[in-house]
Amino acid sequence: MLLAAVMLSTATFAQLSKNPYKFLGNITTSYNVDVGGGVPQFYKLWNQITCENESKWSSVEGTRGSFNWGGADRAFNYAIQHDFTYKFHALVWGAQYPGWLDNLPAGERFAAMTNWFNHAKEHFDELPMIDVVNEAIGNHQAGNPMIKETLGGGGKTGYDWLIKAFEMAYERWPDAILIYNDYNSIRWDLDNYIDLVRTLRDAGAPIDAYGNQSHDVDDISEDELKRNLKKQQDNLQMPMFITELDINKASDAEQKAQYQKVLPNMWEAPYCAGVTLWGYILGSTWVANSGLYRNGAERPAMTWIKEYMETDAAKNAVGPFPGTKKEASIYIRPAALKVALNDVLPIKVRARMATKSIEKIDLYVDNELFTTMTSEPYIAEYTATSNGTKTLKAVVTTTDGTTYERYSRFQVTRGTKRKPYNDVVPQLPGTIKIEEYDEGMSGVTYKDATRSTTTSTKDGQWMEYTVDVAEEGLYTMELEVASTSNSGMFHLSEYGFDNLTFFTNITQVPNTGGSSQFTKLRCAMTEPLTAGRHVLCLNIDKGGFYVKSMTFKASPTVDVPGTLEIEDYANSSAGVSIVPGNGGSVLSNGTTGDWVDYIINVNEESNKYMYEATVSSDVDNSAFKMVLVEDDGNERSLTTVSIPNTGSLDTYQVKEGKIRNKIYAGQQKLRIYITSGHCNIDKIEFKVEGGTGITEVTGGDVATGDAYNLSGQKVAEGYKGIVIRNGRKMMMK
Repeated sequence: MLLAAVMLSTATFAQLSKNPYKFLGNITTSYNVDVGGGVPQFYKLWNQITCENESKWSSVEGTRGSFNWGGADRAFNYAIQHDFTYKFHALVWGAQYPGWLDNLPAGERFAAMTNWFNHAKEHFDELPMIDVVNEAIGNHQAGNPMIKETLGGGGKTGYDWLIKAFEMAYERWPDAILIYNDYNSIRWDLDNYIDLVRTLRDAGAPIDAYGNQSHDVDDISEDELKRNLKKQQDNLQMPMFITELDINKASDAEQKAQYQKVLPNMWEAPYCAGVTLWGYILGSTWVANSGLYRNGAERPAMTWIKEYMETDAAKNAVGPFPGTKKEASIYIRPAALKVALNDVLPIKVRARMATKSIEKIDLYVDNELFTTMTSEPYIAEYTATSNGTKTLKAVVTTTDGTTYERYSRFQVTRGTKRKPYNDVVPQLPGTIKIEEYDEGMSGVTYKDATRSTTTSTKDGQWMEYTVDVAEEGLYTMELEVASTSNSGMFHLSEYGFDNLTFFTNITQVPNTGGSSQFTKLRCAMTEPLTAGRHVLCLNIDKGGFYVKSMTFKASPTVDVPGTLEIEDYANSSAGVSIVPGNGGSVLSNGTTGDWVDYIINVNEESNKYMYEATVSSDVDNSAFKMVLVEDDGNERSLTTVSIPNTGSLDTYQVKEGKIRNKIYAGQQKLRIYITSGHCNIDKIEFKVEGGTGITEVTGGDVATGDAYNLSGQKVAEGYKGIVIRNGRKMMMK
């Protein structure tokens, strides 16, 4: 693992760029930095480096769980050694992702994606610049639909999957310049590109700049280039990078002439933060004739680039990121991108400075000052009194007098104002009828939804529900569904001011046997709900199934040491059946591949755990295994339990054994996998060899004061198990 690196700068000016506001960079060549053969060393030419392939997910984690950072490290350390900047390329791309990702269901793909982000953060604690998402317009890449599904689909904005990717990146690298990067953005897909980036900006995603690859400018005229760059900037009003510039011309004269047209117009734009050329060795770039060195000698275009970078125009051009550092993180997040006339729209300015302090934030609507805010949270409520597109501008003033700007937009249209269904706010825990989503306009409180349970869901459908949560904690959601196939998928989310939160994994709907045969599908909520008001969104990732209701319950937890009753599960694979049996409830006739999740509170850390599993089977060789599932989706094996043939599924025996690995204290997710089917499971008791060492407490010590479980969540008086009360660990019976 690399130690955290300082934010890199262009302070030494040993390279072609003498400009403190922007860099002239390049990429690695066939996994090397310096290429030899008479070509000057990289640092004598360029002052920014991007890995051509070495930091892409497919290159780093080609085998699941095995990470190879060697090539990325070479480039990153070279940049540190020579005091210039490095760009991570790229976190999300529908072209170069690991092949094993295709074989996972959507929920597991999201866990794998999260794991990839986490390992990148663990390895590169600080990064100056990141291409967060690469080439996501339409079907530019064959893998885009699958990656889109992995990250939660289009959702409310049409681009929620990209918003989620940027939120995940910002959570890990808040001081990095976060970039959306695409090709054909200057010419053939100009309007789609603008729509995508502007939607991310307007929705308040933490995107800091847009990247034009510029592979499409081989024959662009100077007038078209100027016109299209201006159209981008007029619409986006954000910093811009030229990220992958090359001129693929066999003719030396034509290549030089084209560079003379495009480079000054890009470089000298005040919103341009830097230019990265995509290769410079003829025969070693992705296209045949873009190289700037032939057999170690400069082509005329390279000679001209060196001359141009010595001009006053190149040296003095201003840019948005002095020293290639991001000082201000400013994002305007309206509660919705569309609001009914005369309704109230809450708006938050998410503002964070790297080294300075904020004095005030002026928020403008259509260039008129709406409010001035001087303390967090920077939230204002705007009443929409006229129709049309409204432009928001936040001007952040720091205590040293410096100002920073950010733009956004929203739409005002005639329609029903937003409110809870029938003015009644459901209370959680509790049940919500699926048709009782918030009243309001399409695109504001719902999309493609009807207030009927006899209409099947549609791909991309969503509904929002205003709720009040009584007590903070982890919850489970039971969705009452019916389906004639196994293709449906959904997830629960919330569009908060500071994040797009997924409360459940992307969950598959099982075939229930008919469109009117409803069953309750239990889903563990992966994030706790805070007490108070929430607006929850049910996202239909793939439709075709039917829904009646959502029921929210406090997630059952199991104390370890203690007994796990099989019915106290938080989540399960499709098709798992929990039925009455053996005087209680049992997992019935588990089949190979079934799994069930439990939230366990481990009260004693030990490598001497034992289990007693009450089980039955009517065949030989039935078995299940127990694993702990970590936050990043990785699993840590505990043991495999072989189930004897008890003669009948109704005849139970207790199977004893040892847990192979240490179980650590704290709240964890335990998963039981059926590895060989035809078995029932009733309960599993976990013991520590030699006793727990926990003293039970009774009497007055237990009777007073709030009690909290070992996860820090407040529990009711009827709770049974280990708690903390008045700073002491004790047993509530």
